[in-house]
Amino acid sequence: MTYFISDIHGEYDLFMRLMEKIKFSHSDKLIVLGDIIDKGAHSLRLAKALFSAPNVYCILGNHEYDFLRYYRVLMKEATTDFDAVLQRLKTWFPCEGSLLDWDILDAFDSLPAYLETDDYICVHAGVYLDERKNIMPLKSTPVSNLVYNRVFKDTTTRVVSEKCVLYGHTPTNYIHGGYQIIKYPRKIQQFEGRNIKDYSRVHLDTGCYITGVLGCFCLEKCKSFYFKK
Repeated sequence: MTYFISDIHGEYDLFMRLMEKIKFSHSDKLIVLGDIIDKGAHSLRLAKALFSAPNVYCILGNHEYDFLRYYRVLMKEATTDFDAVLQRLKTWFPCEGSLLDWDILDAFDSLPAYLETDDYICVHAGVYLDERKNIMPLKSTPVSNLVYNRVFKDTTTRVVSEKCVLYGHTPTNYIHGGYQIIKYPRKIQQFEGRNIKDYSRVHLDTGCYITGVLGCFCLEKCKSFYFKK
């Protein structure tokens, strides 16, 4: 099975309980749509677990993007004492800065801004749409747009694409007052689709740091799963 999840925000224990609930195994695949870090107490513990798993694929969120911008500013200011850069970066994670090392930094620095297949597109926040609501080429879209864009905060936003767009960034409770993952069917009369292409987009951010609920979406079943603190 392939699962999608977003905005875990350092909630390591909540994430592990959700994985136990869905019985996530080595034969499954997990795609994490950014915002692994910040807010929760265990950002680096979570990052180490995700980066070390061969069947987990992560993309960039705005919180990783901001952290990497700070990292690059420090590197430009540094001359030869790069260890001092690492020590300053550790202060970004006050609860567990000692876990930060160059390997984790390299993993953060190599995160792609999006993931695209024949059936779906994964971004953290949003995409550029032209006047006809077609998705602009992702390769030429600024990374800042992919991690900050809130075009999908408007529930009426229409996307002209055969591919489903999966995203997070804005907690779904800001949209409908609940913590559930939101699926947008292509046809208004359609209640539940059985294929990912039955949906134009899927909004994944359950706002776990606020709601205490973390959710994920299964590609093959088009079904959402949750675990609450």
